[in-house]
Amino acid sequence: MSRAAEETNRRMLRARDAMDRAYAQPLDVPTLARVAHVSPAHFARTFRATFGETPHRYLQRRRVERAMFLLRETDRRVTEICFEVGFNSPGTFSRTFHDIVGRSPRAYRKEAGRGAAAAVPTCFTMAWMRPSAAPSALPVPSVD
Repeated sequence: MSRAAEETNRRMLRARDAMDRAYAQPLDVPTLARVAHVSPAHFARTFRATFGETPHRYLQRRRVERAMFLLRETDRRVTEICFEVGFNSPGTFSRTFHDIVGRSPRAYRKEAGRGAAAAVPTCFTMAWMRPSAAPSALPVPSVD
């Protein structure tokens, strides 16, 4: 790997780490580009090339991951969780949550509260519960 590629990766990781730390804050591409010390257009292109998704989609996914935890582990209302993880609208939160997880926040909470996951090792549960950036990219086993 060239020195320039390493520097680019380091800058993108710096921005992604900032997103992970401040996921609930209002973050936009110009702000993240400043963290990475590049122009906004270059940041958006390079982030997608590096991580396989846009900065906006990555941030949404991180927020939904946190919401999933709060829905499983707390009794807070869905609306409270929506605002706590950084969404400005319950409608946008529900739509985004459904797009990423495949069901509504309320349905997710209901299914996660069944207690069936208690018999499954935590490492498997965590891997299964994490939303995928591209579920269609998973290999499908053949049934021959």
